Amino acid sequence: MKSTYFRILSYARTGRWLVVSYSLCTLLSIVFGLMNITLLVPLLDVIFSKTEVLEIAKPEFSFSFQYLNKFFNWQFNEILREYGSLGTLYFVCGLVLASVILANFFRYLSQRIMIRVRVGVIKNLRKDFFEKIISLDLGFFSNQRKGDLISGMSNDLQSIEESVVATLQVFFKDPLIVMFYFGLLFYWSVQLTLFTLIVLPITGIIIGQISKRLKKDSGESQQLLGNLMSIAEEAISGIRIIKAFNAQKYTSGRFEEQNEAYRKKLKGMVYKREVASPLTEFVAYSVIVGIILYVGPQLLNHETDMTAQKFIAYLVVYVNILAPAKSISNSYTSIQRGLASGERIFKVLDEPAIIHEKVDATVIHDFEKEIEFKSLSFAYSRGDTGWVLKDINLTIPKGKMVALVGHSGSGKTTLSDMLPRYFDPGEGQVLIDGMNIKDLSLHSLRGLMGVVSQESILFNDTIFNNIAFGLTNATQELVEAAARIANAHHFILETSDGYQTKIGDRGSKLSGGQRQRISIARAVLKNPPILILDEATSALDAESEKVVQDALYKLMKNRTSIVIAHRLSTVQNADLIVVLDKGNIVQKGTHEQLLLQEGIYRQLNDLQKLS
Repeated sequence: MKSTYFRILSYARTGRWLVVSYSLCTLLSIVFGLMNITLLVPLLDVIFSKTEVLEIAKPEFSFSFQYLNKFFNWQFNEILREYGSLGTLYFVCGLVLASVILANFFRYLSQRIMIRVRVGVIKNLRKDFFEKIISLDLGFFSNQRKGDLISGMSNDLQSIEESVVATLQVFFKDPLIVMFYFGLLFYWSVQLTLFTLIVLPITGIIIGQISKRLKKDSGESQQLLGNLMSIAEEAISGIRIIKAFNAQKYTSGRFEEQNEAYRKKLKGMVYKREVASPLTEFVAYSVIVGIILYVGPQLLNHETDMTAQKFIAYLVVYVNILAPAKSISNSYTSIQRGLASGERIFKVLDEPAIIHEKVDATVIHDFEKEIEFKSLSFAYSRGDTGWVLKDINLTIPKGKMVALVGHSGSGKTTLSDMLPRYFDPGEGQVLIDGMNIKDLSLHSLRGLMGVVSQESILFNDTIFNNIAFGLTNATQELVEAAARIANAHHFILETSDGYQTKIGDRGSKLSGGQRQRISIARAVLKNPPILILDEATSALDAESEKVVQDALYKLMKNRTSIVIAHRLSTVQNADLIVVLDKGNIVQKGTHEQLLLQEGIYRQLNDLQKLS
């Protein structure tokens, strides 16, 4: 728990001086706030005419509370001597007003500084969290729900944000207020103040137990919230299927089940959290009643040295301790929630990177000879004996088109994922121009490749920005030239704002063929020497497929291409067709050569002819 707490605070790395400034301003606001209360005694003395001029010598200067007290008494006495009770009343009221102004001024400054620390911590943490997510390998997302990540980015970070504020209050501001105020109470009456401290440990134990339970409940509630976010995200993404299968009631039922579970858990958390504040207040006011019952009879019978004015001031000071004491109890429960959220955030941040880049990785500038898969085997889980790819040996010369075909699940996409290092082989190597890709920098390696997948991954932005995605130096002329090669220029001009038209979430305002041509234009603009085309036309109708296929042929010209296809008609002109089955290469050759052989390729070809 401590390590999580200090790790959260470490994200204030750019604002350490702000923490020091906050501490100083808070200290000054407490000192001037305390002065407001201590001035009550002389103010009441003047009002009730309990003052008289005394012979007091001016005290010698020293750094102590005693000196300040003596100096004030001397100054008070001198003003009383010179201006009388009315002048002294004006003087004390002026001091009260000045101390109130200064106390609130420094309190305001401390809050401004604290807000800067708060938003700085969350900004740094959110930045690291997002950068970690987009840097993780694809295998992480296979086992992680998007709803949990979205919940972490929003609700967990919000809980941590609240926790940071609570931390500054609990570990500096509020305890300092309580310490100063109790110091004044001890100065006025040691015996009476010791009496008030008897019940504090009992309150602390109860609140501590509540906070422990809250931390556990917080983890469970965020898990339930992650379930909710996942169901909502799936529903929005699959709204067409939900409506097509009349599954609104079923989907709503799944959501409501999780929503009700979250409601119950959240309700229980709030009940536990809210009991801390009234419990603290009840105990504190019980002590005040006890003080009155203890001192009151002594004042009435004149059996104590404490004056009525000082007793009133004592009660006012004690009442002013209630607010920071309640804040400490509330903040402590907030910290527990924040720590639970922090542990979930740091679990993602500490996720080990499976794809490592060497410190002295080689930067590759061009592709010159060939790609080679050498004795490559791969399983998705470490130590898994169920190999997805087994002993793959394949050489792809520069400028050639190689097609990967086979039944679904045969390992085609997985093999292509090895090249840009989305995954690393369990055994064997992937070589580019004789260099193991593990020795190359990821940025330069992936810079050699362009990808067009079956699902057109577009972003809720303009057509121009989607084509120029990842490139900072793309001009209008270059983007338009890429769009022409991709057979996309004409339909883009027909949209409402041309290249500045926003295409909606995942390109929802465009047809499937249009989305795919935008994806091809993006690959054209990147101008990579190596292309990976993963079922790029399988989801299109015949008319769109013809247009897109024409764009793909233009794209593949003079480039090394790895094409994954179910429709054999799209790869008949490939220089080499590789047939995979259950992770093994079972056939290699051209279209004509493979048709002459008994095997999977001819079976697939015959089936597609029949269909």
